[in-house]
Amino acid sequence: MASHPLEPLSADEFSRTAEILRRDGHVSDTFRFASIELVEPPKHEVLAWRTGDPVPRHALAVVWNRSDNKTYEATIDLTGDTVVSVQHIPDVTPNFTVDEFHEVDEAMRAHPDVVAKLGERGITDMSRVVVDVWTYGRALMPEKYRDRRLGWCDLWVRESPDGNPYAHPVSGLKLVVDMNTLELLEIEDEFDVGMPAVNGEYVPGPWTGQQRTDLKPLHITQPDGTSFTVEGTELRWQNWSMRLGFNYREGPVIYQVAYDDHGARRDIAYRMSLAEMVVPYRDPTFDHYRRTAFDIGEWGLGFMTTSLELGCDCLGEIRYVDAVLHDTAGAPYEIKNAICLHEEDNAVLWKHVDLVTGAEVRRQRRMVVSCHVTVANYEYLVYWRFYQDGNIECEVRATGIMVTTPYAEGEPAPPYGTVVDNRTYAPFHQHFLVARLDLDVDGSANTVVEVDSVAPPVSEDNPHGLALVTRSTPITSEASSARDFDWNTQRGWKVINPDKLNRHGTQVGYKLVPGAAFPALMDPRTPQYLRAPVIGHTLWVTHHDDDERWPCGRYPTQSTVDTGMTEWIKDDAPLENVDVVLWYVFGIHHITRVEEWPIMPVDTVSFWLKPSGFFDQNPSIDVAPTPKAEGATCHTGTAEHVAADRAAHMH
Repeated sequence: MASHPLEPLSADEFSRTAEILRRDGHVSDTFRFASIELVEPPKHEVLAWRTGDPVPRHALAVVWNRSDNKTYEATIDLTGDTVVSVQHIPDVTPNFTVDEFHEVDEAMRAHPDVVAKLGERGITDMSRVVVDVWTYGRALMPEKYRDRRLGWCDLWVRESPDGNPYAHPVSGLKLVVDMNTLELLEIEDEFDVGMPAVNGEYVPGPWTGQQRTDLKPLHITQPDGTSFTVEGTELRWQNWSMRLGFNYREGPVIYQVAYDDHGARRDIAYRMSLAEMVVPYRDPTFDHYRRTAFDIGEWGLGFMTTSLELGCDCLGEIRYVDAVLHDTAGAPYEIKNAICLHEEDNAVLWKHVDLVTGAEVRRQRRMVVSCHVTVANYEYLVYWRFYQDGNIECEVRATGIMVTTPYAEGEPAPPYGTVVDNRTYAPFHQHFLVARLDLDVDGSANTVVEVDSVAPPVSEDNPHGLALVTRSTPITSEASSARDFDWNTQRGWKVINPDKLNRHGTQVGYKLVPGAAFPALMDPRTPQYLRAPVIGHTLWVTHHDDDERWPCGRYPTQSTVDTGMTEWIKDDAPLENVDVVLWYVFGIHHITRVEEWPIMPVDTVSFWLKPSGFFDQNPSIDVAPTPKAEGATCHTGTAEHVAADRAAHMH
């Protein structure tokens, strides 16, 4: 039984959701479950909830009928064992599922037409063929199939049974599949440039290189155990407290982030997550023109989460959190070790060497909440980090295997990518991540201000041109809430509480420090942009609404236009001294490199939330010195030692 309103659904609750819908005749054998998730209570109810209060539980199930391709949303009262509502949602396509991904691969590899077509290219061992299904944007779907749940497929061939599945694409050949019936609708056979020999292996065995042998073991231990505690879903560490959630779409969710400021619990954020990821491939050729993925909205970070292993994915004293999700029958399954919790040393927190008192230094620890996701050929490693000085960092690392494409013998490589191997290029592409940040800085009544650095002109008061000031501009309403990073002014954004002051008379706030921001570089009239105009700006701000969770709309699969952000802001809701939500757009502008082949070293991007006037002084001033290996603590030297050291260096 759940002990808090925001606890993720349990295995029993997933099972009961499906059972209740079947029992009451709303779901038959022709239906499949696209998603089941907790219906989070309204924010104001959660904030008013106290330990011991009732914990009502509701689930939202999105199902579709394979026989007529209709989609329904069902709300189930798990506490009352009843169906609250079932609503048909016309003209939408729910997310694709892991079950379908595997079913399409199996069905297409067994299809006689596919076997024959690959045989024409000299590919006869179907056990080495890999079929990956992708979603469509409706504008790129063949018109006669636009009423279907439609997928298109890439094909690859392993060079050996254990070889890299993505080293040898079957270029110029695509399959169009009805996802409900697994019917092969079309084979698009445009050209055949052959399959050049490439150095594409990375797993020892198929990869025959010599591994390094000169790296000594590195052991990270905490003999007295970890410094954090986990009770239910609540995590506490170094003045921080928060709740951990998990769902099929966002994966990990961080709720109710607060900081204990000398005995006073101070709110910072109500809810933080990654709400969408848009990945357009910037290559107009046949193999790639329809390759735009919405990895969160079309597939789901939660569904793609993989189990973590000690010493491989996480290092040190680890506490793992398992996750429970469901398959397309509504049956629950467990992802062991879905989330990793651990502390990390992060070098120096603060330090100063003084001639009188000597050196004073503190080592820095950080609390890490991490999760790894595999989306076909790519991996995304998500890290939320909390620091002793009140900073919060969201870091995403991309790794895995790049999509590559061969080109014809004697022809130049297309200009839309980088040559990474023999007659093989990796197309340029972009990863736009959208972080949903429901910040509550000392409460929900907040204002977002845009902060620019400005150099006043040379004048009588500024004769040497050294003056630098900041200009703060409040974002007053949703109509003006689409903002862009400006390198020339080193723009940032601050969430302030106009009604709370620190002891210096400054409004308390947290600053969004931009990182990994880049322009879309895309015509706004294009099909992929029309589906995701959120990628056109670095930051959006909206008035909080419990139902506004998905910036590209609830159903981006096979979408034509945006039903998310640009629709939400049409009412031009006021944004001053209200409950605001920030949507930060960041990611990777991936100009591919040969050094990223055949396996890609992590490409790391991040942004920060930093206290800006939130505290009265450095909140980490009370961090204790680190014990030295030989006893005592770090830097207990005197001024005489410092002076002697300096004198020695001067001679």
